[in-house]
Amino acid sequence: MTKKLWFQSGVAILLALLIIKFFLEINYIFSPIGIIAKAIILPLVLGGVLYYMTEPIQRFLEKRKVPRWGSILIIFVILIGGVYAFSAVVGPPIAHQVNTLVDNGPKLAKEFNHVVDVALEQKKDLPPKLEESLNSAADKIQSYALKFGGWIVTFLQSFFQALILLVLVPFFFVFMLKDHEKFAPKIYNYFSGKRREWVKKTLHDIDHVLRSYIQGQFLISAILATIILIGYWIIGLQYALLIAIFTLFMNLIPFIGPWIAVMPAILIAFTQDPKLVIWVAVITLIANQVDSNFITPNVMGKSLDIHPLTVITLLLAAGNIAGFVGIIVAVPVYGVAKVIVTNIYAARKDIQKTATKTV
Repeated sequence: MTKKLWFQSGVAILLALLIIKFFLEINYIFSPIGIIAKAIILPLVLGGVLYYMTEPIQRFLEKRKVPRWGSILIIFVILIGGVYAFSAVVGPPIAHQVNTLVDNGPKLAKEFNHVVDVALEQKKDLPPKLEESLNSAADKIQSYALKFGGWIVTFLQSFFQALILLVLVPFFFVFMLKDHEKFAPKIYNYFSGKRREWVKKTLHDIDHVLRSYIQGQFLISAILATIILIGYWIIGLQYALLIAIFTLFMNLIPFIGPWIAVMPAILIAFTQDPKLVIWVAVITLIANQVDSNFITPNVMGKSLDIHPLTVITLLLAAGNIAGFVGIIVAVPVYGVAKVIVTNIYAARKDIQKTATKTV
């Protein structure tokens, strides 16, 4: 019985639960480590994202005999030049739209409240049960609005903390660009034989998954944001550039990001002209269909191959555990875990095959 897979899996799960229980009981010992890890994780992740986004540039330059220090310097010049060009070209329209949005904020709120008041006036003519449902929905909306205000304060605090932590990002970024070939060998050289080959293959697969996901997700987000910007510009939607930039960042969240990004567009379209809501919905639907049928299959391929239901479950769980940061990193972390488990299973199958081989 001890050789059965279900028995071994059960023992492993029980041992893992016991270890977690003991760690939770003595968590005060590890709390300083947790604080340090939280301070390092954000700049480390951002540095890793920048590395994977710029590593193709470095590889291209070094194939043309550019030395390592020269490729790093050129990448920094490109990044600084790109930020400056973006702020010079896109900055003034963004500033204008932000100022317009701030100036028109009271007007937009007044129009939205007017629509809500008209809807509430009409509820007297509705059946009693439907009226109760509307009252309950209105109470929930008010409760969510209060929570949203608190979320905004928390978000701003986290944003300023992130700005302070971003000082470490260039350090991690330069370190990764300079010594990225040395990371994997430093790990798998501690092993020998088949175990060394397994660790080497696993690290290579992890690198491939992270590279494919980060580069592909940013490219997909940029394409979708461009489609959305063109579509909103054609229908004459106000603040189209701001919404497109918001869409760019929201599309980094797989599957549900585009639907989150369309919410402010619908609100602005409703206050500008209710007929525009239909066009916003059409543009969003077209953009997402183009993404799911053409862009994502060609850009991402089968590098992750995760079912949409799994993605939704991951995002919900990660959001409750780690908030917005958890939502962002949930899918790549799952991809890495999937690679490790798959390689462990493959190695176990090889061991079983060797052990049962007829001599």
